[in-house]
Amino acid sequence: MINIILCGGSGTRLWPLSRTMLPKQFVRLFNNRSLFQETVLRNKSVCSSSLIVSNNEQYFLAVDQLQQITEQSNQFLLEPVGRNTAPAIALACMLLDNDDVVFVTTSDHLVNDQQAYENAAMEAKALAEQDNLVTFGIQPSYPETGFGYIEADGSDVRSFKEKPDLETAKSYIDQGNYYWNSGMFCFKAGIFLNELKQCAPKIYQACEKAIQGHENQSEVRIDLEAMKAIPDDSIDYAVMENSKIVKVVPCDMGWSDLGSFDALYDEVKTNSKSNAVLPRTKNSPEPICIDSKNNLLVTRDRQIAMVDVDDLLVVDTTDAILISKKGSSQKVKNVVAEIKKSQPEMAEIHRLAHRPWGTYEVLVNTKGYKVKRIMVKPGGRLSLQKHYHRNEHWIVVSGTATVTVDDEVKLVRPNESAYIKMGQMHRLENHGKIDLYMVEVQVGEYTGEDDIVRVDDVYGR
Repeated sequence: MINIILCGGSGTRLWPLSRTMLPKQFVRLFNNRSLFQETVLRNKSVCSSSLIVSNNEQYFLAVDQLQQITEQSNQFLLEPVGRNTAPAIALACMLLDNDDVVFVTTSDHLVNDQQAYENAAMEAKALAEQDNLVTFGIQPSYPETGFGYIEADGSDVRSFKEKPDLETAKSYIDQGNYYWNSGMFCFKAGIFLNELKQCAPKIYQACEKAIQGHENQSEVRIDLEAMKAIPDDSIDYAVMENSKIVKVVPCDMGWSDLGSFDALYDEVKTNSKSNAVLPRTKNSPEPICIDSKNNLLVTRDRQIAMVDVDDLLVVDTTDAILISKKGSSQKVKNVVAEIKKSQPEMAEIHRLAHRPWGTYEVLVNTKGYKVKRIMVKPGGRLSLQKHYHRNEHWIVVSGTATVTVDDEVKLVRPNESAYIKMGQMHRLENHGKIDLYMVEVQVGEYTGEDDIVRVDDVYGR
């Protein structure tokens, strides 16, 4: 089987841990690995190769994290904008042979029972080889209102249900033949495309047009205008709810979509007071909890102390702290909506931001100036760019920088600096063999990340 891994989504329900430029699938939550890495490792035992569907911005995160866990090469399909799961899966299938059996998984779910997972995957593969579209139904452990449900009759699917209210969810549990819709699928690439062509011909035709000329490439980048022309729809709405050849594999694999901090609490080991602590760094200090229980504490470098409080979710990051009652974490998306109005960058990116060439960390961000610590990997090369609203001063701390300012190219060594005036074309490169570290001071009326005019970029941004 070929594993199609869907890497889209911004994971806003786990803000401030998860943000647009570093969504939850790439956040290291367990075993110092991300959910994306766990997905790749989990599927190595059931799939021969992977085809990863990602957007352009997250491609480099995926590549970096893959290099940390495997030497296996992977095929990438890069979308300039998301159009939901039906087009993503269709475009991926169009890169494969019709008889290839694909196992479609998301990149941000957790599975605790590997053996049950492998058994379910093999059962699904057998059904897929009989020309069925197969979905996976998770045995529900409580009446969840945040998931869709699958009504089943053995392995046959009777219907798909929208997210229910609590009473309806309870009735589903009582009936015993309803399962959580996991968002995982298995089928032959050609069978799925045939069903898509019948059920959603506009999506099929637009995808077919967008993929032309890319069929034999290991790294496929879809054109922006071609992607925008594809109708936005999920695989459930576009195909699964309309097809007559859908089967379900019921399974109990310790599955969680980690769609909220309440769900995260359920997956973190608790202490004697039922407090769950998730350290974010090796140096995260142990929280002090006095007469406090049933709390989730996601810690970083600061000392957290709690006195006489129960049932709280406390999430500490370098630039934001979230405090919520347990049971209310679905409302975090409302917080993100407010953040986007007043501080849009805080919804998009962490202070430590990952880029294809390395990282930068915002040390100071105030009116009139911003200070960053920048790391450029060996061979890393920032885009040739200019700014309309700020001047920049670069001070090299470690390594050697190759700096281009207009027509001048020079080497800048430790304790040396370069100055870039507003409007000057400039570029930073690391031709050395060690990481380049420097401090960047931006001064101007506006220092937002969108004040960048790229003239040339080796990373295709």
